[in-house]
Amino acid sequence: MKRLYFLLILLISLGISLNACKNTTKQNTSFRQKIEQIGFTKEGQLSILDSLGKPKAQFDIEFARDNYERETGLMYRKNMQDDQAMLFIFQDEQPRYFWMKNTYIPLDIIYINAAKQIVSIAKDAKPTDETSLPSHFPAQYVLEIKAGLSDDYGIKKGDKVSWKTTTPN
Repeated sequence: MKRLYFLLILLISLGISLNACKNTTKQNTSFRQKIEQIGFTKEGQLSILDSLGKPKAQFDIEFARDNYERETGLMYRKNMQDDQAMLFIFQDEQPRYFWMKNTYIPLDIIYINAAKQIVSIAKDAKPTDETSLPSHFPAQYVLEIKAGLSDDYGIKKGDKVSWKTTTPN
């Protein structure tokens, strides 16, 4: 009788464990599907200007304003158009460090000070690389664009940046 009872408990436990695994698989699949559906949401427009105020480049931008948005950034996205970018907005100006963990698009990471002037550029950041990419100078804003575009547009240290919001926030 004890053996039968033990066997019954074992079978019930095994059934619960298998069901838990099945639910975890469902959750992971759901998470992956959500990741694959991440798209670009235009929230503003950004211009990069030379020292004379002449436009060099213009991007539709998505903002990363809060901790969650800044921590997530462009992670898990599979593509981005050449005219799209993400602008990270911080409350203060200080040295910044970015990395490419879970980021699948090669990027140029442009560090911008409180005066909205470019202070440094980390060019051609490699997808999924966890190497720290420092700003080298204090920055309050960080702009991520597709790798190679900073060279294509001649974007360099000292250029100015301006943007406007196109959606309420």
